[in-house]
Amino acid sequence: MTKSQGFPVLREYPDRPWVGIGVVVWQDDEILLVRRGRPPRQGEWGIPGGAQALGETVFEAAIREVREETGVTVRPTNILTVVDSIARDDEGRAQFHYTLVEVSAEWSGGEAEAASDVTDVCWVKPAAAAKLVKWDETIRVIAEAGRLRG
Repeated sequence: MTKSQGFPVLREYPDRPWVGIGVVVWQDDEILLVRRGRPPRQGEWGIPGGAQALGETVFEAAIREVREETGVTVRPTNILTVVDSIARDDEGRAQFHYTLVEVSAEWSGGEAEAASDVTDVCWVKPAAAAKLVKWDETIRVIAEAGRLRG
């Protein structure tokens, strides 16, 4: 399969949105952040996640993506919200288009280490995450996860 910038060509300039899963992972009063290793948002801090595979439930995808990206195992607890993520090129065409299902999860084991698709990981309090994360939607999702968690 031909690739462009590490992605299958089908993900760049897609003919339909991809379903992605984002996961707010809690360990006590901290959340897990990852620094994205690929576009879109390469180099930016965010929550772990990735594309849902065919035949996989949202929670199964959340468990797999967090494990693949960080080595951490989680127990998903809630679906938080759905977010549109559309990255346009200089001509205004949709270069990447994801419909993101955002999930909250509790850490259940493992030491967080950067693995596939990420270059760094860290545990932070939600207030500190707002200083690292650039995308307002991710900050909103983290706040919603905290509100639902109590």
